[in-house]
Amino acid sequence: MFQHLPIPLYTAQQVRELDRLAIQDWGVPGIKLMKRAGYAVFQQLVSRWPGAPITVFCGAGNNGGDGYIVAALAAESRLPVTVVQVAPVGKLRGDARLAYDYARQAGVDMVPFNDCLTLDSGVVVDALLGTGLSGPLREPFAQAVRLINCAGLPVVAVDIPSGLCSDTGMPADPTVSAELTVTFIGLKQGLFTGEGRVHAGELVFSDLRVPAAIYRQILPSGVRLDLEELLMALPPRRRDAHKGHFGHVLVVGGDLGFGGAAAMAGEAALRTGAGLVTVATRPEHVGALLSRRPELMVRGITSGQQLQPLLKAVSVLVVGPGLGQSPWSEQLMQQALAAGLPTVLDADGLNLLNNSRSAALPSGNWLMTPHPGEAARLLGVTVADIQRDRFAAVRALQQKFQCPVLLKGAGTLVCTADDRPVRVCCGGNPGMASGGMGDVLSGIVGGLLAQGVPAAEALPLGVGLHAEAADRAAVDGERGLLATDLFGPLRRLVNP
Repeated sequence: MFQHLPIPLYTAQQVRELDRLAIQDWGVPGIKLMKRAGYAVFQQLVSRWPGAPITVFCGAGNNGGDGYIVAALAAESRLPVTVVQVAPVGKLRGDARLAYDYARQAGVDMVPFNDCLTLDSGVVVDALLGTGLSGPLREPFAQAVRLINCAGLPVVAVDIPSGLCSDTGMPADPTVSAELTVTFIGLKQGLFTGEGRVHAGELVFSDLRVPAAIYRQILPSGVRLDLEELLMALPPRRRDAHKGHFGHVLVVGGDLGFGGAAAMAGEAALRTGAGLVTVATRPEHVGALLSRRPELMVRGITSGQQLQPLLKAVSVLVVGPGLGQSPWSEQLMQQALAAGLPTVLDADGLNLLNNSRSAALPSGNWLMTPHPGEAARLLGVTVADIQRDRFAAVRALQQKFQCPVLLKGAGTLVCTADDRPVRVCCGGNPGMASGGMGDVLSGIVGGLLAQGVPAAEALPLGVGLHAEAADRAAVDGERGLLATDLFGPLRRLVNP
């Protein structure tokens, strides 16, 4: 879905600035860029649906202009094509008007949008609304989008599906659901997280042959996570290495009935390459964890005081998998955070973070891995608020807690500093929507920290490994994928 795409991601405003630089500073006419965009879409149409009738829905802006170019190219190639004019011709200005004139000269059939319009064959091109959309869709655009979505035909979106916010990935009601989106000049960050991934479908990119120099003038707002590059952070192993060289992870968690969470986090740390892993959990879980994975050292803990000797012997903490929110959980949380060790805070560790009785956080020496529900509690907002702008949410968490943060979900986001682009994970699959996946992720990150990978790199690397392991494990099907299925692929991935 995301192969052969650039790494940088941009906001809508940044893409408009790239477009302006190409036109004003480099002298590329706007109509030429529009024709290149239309040609990029047309090439996808004829290669994927050869000979199919094409219906192009056009708005009034430059997005509609791209659609008129697509229609003109189809007519010149003697393909059956119709333009549905959702915006009146009188509203067309500048390059969009030139594109309309070009389509007229090419003999394109054009019809105004109306309630009686039906779509029964071919492929639909969505050229209604571009990156400038703000707020809900107005009529007749909303009705046109509903018609497109209900037709059951393949849909190609021009630059971005109409109704989708290009900065946040938040859809309006309604929003076009495309099978393919052909996007231009700069990748819009909203296409890669949240519901943006659902509505965009497959992504194809064209830079419209704008001068490469313009990209050096704009710092991208985000970057796609590059696992191959991140794997270079894994230090090579000497032939005389021993377990003491690769750190000792202590997993703190596993309240009554949740020992499996701590076990999975511990095994994930081992599979990632940690030299030693100890699990501090309820005494009732010791036997089961040792039976499951004898390579783990498991200690039954009944109070926070009993945790202190373990803290003196380890180098990294993973606090939270299955920890619960009982008095026992609170005691362990306080002792763990007071140790001042590099710490991965996850799951119930994050839920306890808002508890005023918790110990002060280790300044500059920890990281956090919330899902949207945990993020909402940490910021004092709703889950809907988090999902409405995931980029803003992950930056707010980083700024509030002054540590590297990841925000889980489709298109997981990683923010390590307020002056760095947000990293976006494009891997993963719906099979990961099962219990224990987050526990495995926290263990992976802990294992990386134990081996000396800096926190700013361990977090995105852990996310990338987790997603790629899940994608490889899902080769036989996404439904029924278990968190422990990731261990085999994970071990191969950390040995490139």
